[in-house]
Amino acid sequence: MSVIALIDYGAGNLRSVHNALVAAGADNVVVTADPDAVARADRIVLPGVGAFAACMNGLSAIDGLVEAMEQRVRGEGAPFLGICVGMQLLADAGEEHGTHRGLGWIGGTVRAFAPRPGLRVPHMGWNDVVPCFAHPVIAAGEAYYLHSYHFADATDVAATSEHGGPFNAAVAKDNIVGVQYHPEKSQAYGLATLERFLAWRP
Repeated sequence: MSVIALIDYGAGNLRSVHNALVAAGADNVVVTADPDAVARADRIVLPGVGAFAACMNGLSAIDGLVEAMEQRVRGEGAPFLGICVGMQLLADAGEEHGTHRGLGWIGGTVRAFAPRPGLRVPHMGWNDVVPCFAHPVIAAGEAYYLHSYHFADATDVAATSEHGGPFNAAVAKDNIVGVQYHPEKSQAYGLATLERFLAWRP
């Protein structure tokens, strides 16, 4: 039985993500902040809602958790999915309320949408996901977004969308994938994304 570690660090919509993973076919989703559980998990999901610095601080405050993620994902190749701010934390840094270090797993910086007349921030609602290349998890479709910051200058862009110009909707590198949209709020498209993640063998 495949164990999915859904990381609980006080900054995610855990119930909705848990329910969506189960609906997508996950048979053993463990909501956890235990580094030992993360180190043993078959797959890891990092959700995220709120400010970049608060989320990164919450993650870093749990002794051994980032190290367990590093070992299991980057060292041992467990499939990883970051959702919304969970995707943004993959960046080198975030510029919300000052500059703050991220995990640094994928190059780039999280920045605010540049203000312009008629542009609504936060970007909220349904918008396209346009893949940049064929990827086992990312597919074309419409997904639900809610964010004021975006993963700019990412080194490994997997999909884009548009809000006052193009922005990065997904990133992917080796066994790591991150999506700016919320699969748990994206109905059939979101469930299909999670199904592909659960079936992925990077």
